[in-house]
Amino acid sequence: MGKLNGKPRKKSAEQPPNNTGPRGPETRTRRAFLKTAPAMAAAAVVVVPAVASAQGTSDKPVKKVFRGPNAKPPDPANPPMFNGTVLYGNLVFISGIGYHQPGDITVHTTKVLEQMKAQLEACGSSMEKVLKVNVYLNDLKDYDAMNAVFKGKFGPEPGVRTTIAAAGGIPGNSLVEIDCIACI
Repeated sequence: MGKLNGKPRKKSAEQPPNNTGPRGPETRTRRAFLKTAPAMAAAAVVVVPAVASAQGTSDKPVKKVFRGPNAKPPDPANPPMFNGTVLYGNLVFISGIGYHQPGDITVHTTKVLEQMKAQLEACGSSMEKVLKVNVYLNDLKDYDAMNAVFKGKFGPEPGVRTTIAAAGGIPGNSLVEIDCIACI
């Protein structure tokens, strides 16, 4: 049995079942909603900014240069041309990595990807979190051999990739240079 005006009511053939109000299922739900709506609206106003702040959406992202633990700070009188790793919000930008030692394309690609993995992990990311990769080959004939090493290094769902053969070659005698953008 339900209650009507605080008093138990008796079931009759004309009365609706227990789980509804006297005028149908919408009446009780609507009244309960209208009684609690102002309090819920006030709570939502308090909760939304807290959630946005916790997610970092209310703060403007800041550019941070990532340097390894053994890196010395740059000389202000002679600033670098570029940085190797920059963080912006939850994104990681790694500039082109080359391998400047003797070896074929498989050695160069392996060493470059190992260094990229180490840099990503050092700043809190991983190969699986890479969103975009650019591959610059010294010679397009190395495309298949580079792919053989590259395949699977970025997990089962790799990011997007662009591959080109650089006209004039890669600086520093590297057979490949790879850069990436990842998330943390």
